[in-house]
Amino acid sequence: MQLNAFEASHSAAVAGWVLSAEECRRWCNREEVSAEAVVGWAAESDVTAYVAVESGRPVAYGELWIDDEEHEVELARLIVAPANRGRGVGRELVARLTDEALRRYPAGFMRVHPDNEPALRCYAAAGYVRVPREQAEDWNSGQTVPYVWLRNGDR
Repeated sequence: MQLNAFEASHSAAVAGWVLSAEECRRWCNREEVSAEAVVGWAAESDVTAYVAVESGRPVAYGELWIDDEEHEVELARLIVAPANRGRGVGRELVARLTDEALRRYPAGFMRVHPDNEPALRCYAAAGYVRVPREQAEDWNSGQTVPYVWLRNGDR
């Protein structure tokens, strides 16, 4: 698997990987997502978006949200193409994004919808651990969902 910079030509594929409204809510806290929305996210000034490619085809997508003030990076909006789920692609995506994040700052975080058990298992397998309860409560203040907050472990 190769991690490449996201290109707008990947946006329709990425948006098409969402199989239901519930999955969409867990992924990006929306009812639906369009290719245009994906392009817009990737264009934000504090976002670096990536697509994972196998045999020339995109199989996963993820973003790094860079916070220069806090000297940390959040992994965000990770999704794997349905045909590639359950094969370790997500865990490899997390590992590669974490490597990219750690090139910038030593602190890497992610938030996960509390009902997204497959993602929580994937991220734990990739070495992410929950932040302390008090920190999660503080970070969830003002959020629309009580996210599970994770940080990179002993990488």
